[in-house]
Amino acid sequence: MYDQQQIHQEVKQWFRQVRPRILEGRERGLDIENKTSRLDLVTNIDKETEKFYRQKIAESFPGSSVLGEEGSKDDINNAPGLFWVIDPIDGTMNFVKQGASFASMIAVYYQQKPLLGYIYDVVHDHLYWGGHGLGVYCDDKQLPVPENTALKDGLLGVNGPMLMSNYRNLQEVVKQSAGARIYGSAGIEYIHVLKGKCVGYLSHLSPWDYAAGSILAESLNLSVKTIDGKTLDVVSSGDVLVATDKAYNQISSLMAAE
Repeated sequence: MYDQQQIHQEVKQWFRQVRPRILEGRERGLDIENKTSRLDLVTNIDKETEKFYRQKIAESFPGSSVLGEEGSKDDINNAPGLFWVIDPIDGTMNFVKQGASFASMIAVYYQQKPLLGYIYDVVHDHLYWGGHGLGVYCDDKQLPVPENTALKDGLLGVNGPMLMSNYRNLQEVVKQSAGARIYGSAGIEYIHVLKGKCVGYLSHLSPWDYAAGSILAESLNLSVKTIDGKTLDVVSSGDVLVATDKAYNQISSLMAAE
C-alpha cells in the first residue's frame, strides 16, 4: 500500500513546479489546435503539462497506469497498483481566451479504489486536495462539509450548451434554483460546490474532467452520480451531477420528468 502522505508531498511539488511553466508559456504565445471542433481546443501547454506529470509519475511511482486527456489512456480495470487520471489544463478555452478560470487536475486510485484528488486553481495558486478519511483542504486549511442546501436556495453550475438546448428540462431546473452559473471549467465548477458557493454542478464530462473533483466531493458527503443515479466508473463519459443530497434529488427528479 502506498503512503498517502508520500504521494501528497510529491504531487504538491509537481503543481508548484508546473505553475510557472503554464503561466509563462501562455505569455510567450500558444500553439493552438482544434480537436473535435473549433470549441474543443488543445495547446502546446496542455501537451507539455501532461508530459511533465507523466514523467514525474514514472520517476516517483514506477509501474503506475495513467489515463490522460492528451496522451495514452490506460484502463483502471487492468491497473493492479496506482492509477492516475490527469487533466493538464481543464478549461482550455478560458486559458486561451482569458488566461483565467482554468485548473490542473490529478486523481489517484489504488487497486481500483479512490485514494486522492487534486484540483489546482493555477491563477490564484490554491490547491484543493483530499481523499477518503482525510477530509478536503484548500492548501493547508480544511474545508467544512457544505450545508445540505435545497435547489431553490442555491446557485447551480451548468453546461452552457445543455442549458441553451433545454437538455432534459434543464431550463426548468435552473428556474427552480437561485440562478445559473457557467464557468467553463469542471475543476472551477467543482471548487464552487466544494466550498458551498454553488448547490451543484451539471455537465457532460469525461473521466479526466470529473475524477479528481468526484473524490473530493464524496469526501465531503456530496452526491456525485450521473443524472440517472448511476455510479461513475472512471472509464466512461456521461452526464455528471455533483450536488448536495437535497439538490441532487430535486434536480434528478426534474430532469427525469422531461
